[in-house]
Amino acid sequence: MHINLTGRVAVVTGGANGIGLATVRRLAESGATVAMWDRVAETGEAATAELVADALTVSFFAVDVTDKTGVSDAVKATTARCGVIDILVNNAGITRDAQLVKVKNGAVEPGMSDSDFDDVIAVNLKGVFTCTGAVVPGMIERHWGRIVNASSVVALNGNFGQTNYVASKAGVIGMTQVWARELGKRGITVNAVAPGFIATEMTGRMPPATLDGMRSHTPAGRLGTPEDVAALYCFLASDYAAFINGAVITVDGGLVIGT
Repeated sequence: MHINLTGRVAVVTGGANGIGLATVRRLAESGATVAMWDRVAETGEAATAELVADALTVSFFAVDVTDKTGVSDAVKATTARCGVIDILVNNAGITRDAQLVKVKNGAVEPGMSDSDFDDVIAVNLKGVFTCTGAVVPGMIERHWGRIVNASSVVALNGNFGQTNYVASKAGVIGMTQVWARELGKRGITVNAVAPGFIATEMTGRMPPATLDGMRSHTPAGRLGTPEDVAALYCFLASDYAAFINGAVITVDGGLVIGT
């Protein structure tokens, strides 16, 4: 299957590293003009320079998805430089893990802070709401669009120490399904991707024993790669996925059935 996105303009939030960066590359290799949105300018500019050196059409924009005015400005700047936005991959996300409360020697101690809960919700959930709300009007005008949202398998089954992250990713699934209903008749599909354990810089900092445990619980016998997830993002952005709408697709090597 050859995916041809020539003539399409795609935005990838959190595009400067990990899954986001792999997605930027995959979309650009498929012919799309890609706008990499990320709040870390130094990382984004360096990543963009490497992609451009590979003859890929990529531009970087410094964007904080929690800043509604900044997102609106980024839509205008992206449109002016790259053209109208056809594809939005809401990939930006953070973690601030902690138990709800801690129990030590029979005593209950504070766990997750309000700020850690609020920060994760602001980026992972409201950021998706803000970016989609800013991009969708142009898609409606042209009666064509692809929105792909990053969820997680933990949204389906929960995960120890991730109250905030699980809440945000479950919320993304809910919004995806609402928007699929609202926007489908406008020529716009909205889907969610739910990765499992993916080998990124974050997992690379985990102890080897923890990584071994992840592999042992994954029937495929390995961690996923950013490219595994990027391939699905790219497919859902293409004409091949024109009748896929409101779906939540796991990319987890069978993790959910293996646990």
